[in-house]
Amino acid sequence: MKKTFQTFLFILMTIGGGMAQPKKAASGPQTLPRPKLVVGLVVDQMRYDYLYRYYTKFGEGGFKRLMREGFNCRNNHYHYAATYTGPGHSHIYNGSAPALSGIVGNDWYDRRLGRLVYCTEDTSVTTVGNTGAAGKMSPRNMLVSNICDQLKIATQGQSKVIGIALKDRGAILPAGHAANAAYWFDSKDGNWISSTYYLQDLPQWVKDLNARRLPDQYINQKWEPLLALNQYTESTADDVPFENVMQGETKPVFPHQFVAALGLKFEELRTSPFGDQLTKEMALAALKGENLGRGTQTDFLSVSFSSPDYIGHRFGPESVEAEDEYLRLDRVLAELLTALDAQVGKGNYLAFLSADHGAAETWGFAKSLKIPAGNRESTFATGTLTSAMEKAFGPGQWVSRYINQQVYLNLDLLQEKKVSIDDAYQVVRNEFLKRGGVLNVVNFHNLNATAVPEYQMNLLRNVYQPNRSGDFYIIYEPGWVEGYGKGGTTHGTTYSYDTHVPFLLYGWGIRPGETTRRTHIHDIAPTVAALLHILEPNGAIGNPVVEAIRP
Repeated sequence: MKKTFQTFLFILMTIGGGMAQPKKAASGPQTLPRPKLVVGLVVDQMRYDYLYRYYTKFGEGGFKRLMREGFNCRNNHYHYAATYTGPGHSHIYNGSAPALSGIVGNDWYDRRLGRLVYCTEDTSVTTVGNTGAAGKMSPRNMLVSNICDQLKIATQGQSKVIGIALKDRGAILPAGHAANAAYWFDSKDGNWISSTYYLQDLPQWVKDLNARRLPDQYINQKWEPLLALNQYTESTADDVPFENVMQGETKPVFPHQFVAALGLKFEELRTSPFGDQLTKEMALAALKGENLGRGTQTDFLSVSFSSPDYIGHRFGPESVEAEDEYLRLDRVLAELLTALDAQVGKGNYLAFLSADHGAAETWGFAKSLKIPAGNRESTFATGTLTSAMEKAFGPGQWVSRYINQQVYLNLDLLQEKKVSIDDAYQVVRNEFLKRGGVLNVVNFHNLNATAVPEYQMNLLRNVYQPNRSGDFYIIYEPGWVEGYGKGGTTHGTTYSYDTHVPFLLYGWGIRPGETTRRTHIHDIAPTVAALLHILEPNGAIGNPVVEAIRP
């Protein structure tokens, strides 16, 4: 028996490449190669096709540089139904899904509290940088770790992690739980602020940037088009009926000027390329102020450009304003990449670019081309729900909330009146299907009961989180939006115009090329983890894009 086992062991070792031979000790310590810095770039509201719609007008140093010298995942999609800003920024970095992370929307209804909860709200912390309430934020509502957290774990906290965006959720959720800091813009006074979740006082470099008073400079300028208006051939005319206007203006036409909105002096700067300039300056200040990419461990800088979302909502994806924004954002990216080359060294940093969601065509524009589209006012769903439930089951507050196309029923009242979820579902579904623009209604408690294409069903499964999601989900027909009566656009659906977004990898460890195989947002964090040789985030469900990784 002993001889037989030895023979078997010999065969196994021979198949495996022969007997293992002792290796000579390495002459000196061996360091695992890693990039000096990872830079995550998120464009808020960027469909995949924008890379090519404006390609001929882009310069060589921004989007084109990332596409030509990096790796382009051309068929990259979201894997869940909640294509909103909070979930998008969350899952790009955590590789998970709302069903696990709990970030099911920008807001959701909390049955225990009886109110809406904002994705990054945190009443236990206070603002750092001014005396307002805009800093009462943290990542505590995100139930999973992300790639920045995993980097902190792998380096025993030695890596620096900084998150930056005009929007608080665009800065906080990418930076993760263990970040050194996240910074966002307060429209009230024009300062970059943070939260006591991270620190007790702003670093001197942030104070110095705030002291430059860049918002005061920008708000006194006008947003002029970069090119002559007749050169915006990828867009509609400057004055069309399916755009909305800036605050204080009577027409949606260039040039645009800025006046206070919502009682906030600098709010309208967000809806302009000046918002990208503010973000870029903050990113450059962080790069120098934190000395990122020059330490002994890999650092991480996450930057989100929020202005494309504000502009898209206001004017629509086919507007001159949207095109002008992307041509200017291209220049901003080029400046940022040049600064990274100078500080960290070209080839020494890893960068990726994606988007938190896409956007539908403006419904008025689609209809002008005889493409099916339409709009339902924000009161349509709540009115339909209330009418249907009261007609079937009598008076009462049957619906606690409607948000994110989800119906939150008053479960206590249903129990009191002995009305089952299934009975309520049949009533609600039958009533909605009588209305134009509604494709179907799904019961989250019994997903298999509704005949919905498997592709969409998987997106809905990935968004359902029992403690934070609603009971029913309203599926509108393709091209239909909710709450945009006159113009502009929105997002949040399962359709490709919302799910198909860029995913570009560039720099350290990346093999130039592209793929048209289907990849997903949940693949981004595992790909970065594989490049860094660290464990993927604890709720990650994606896989590395191996074609992009240099052998």
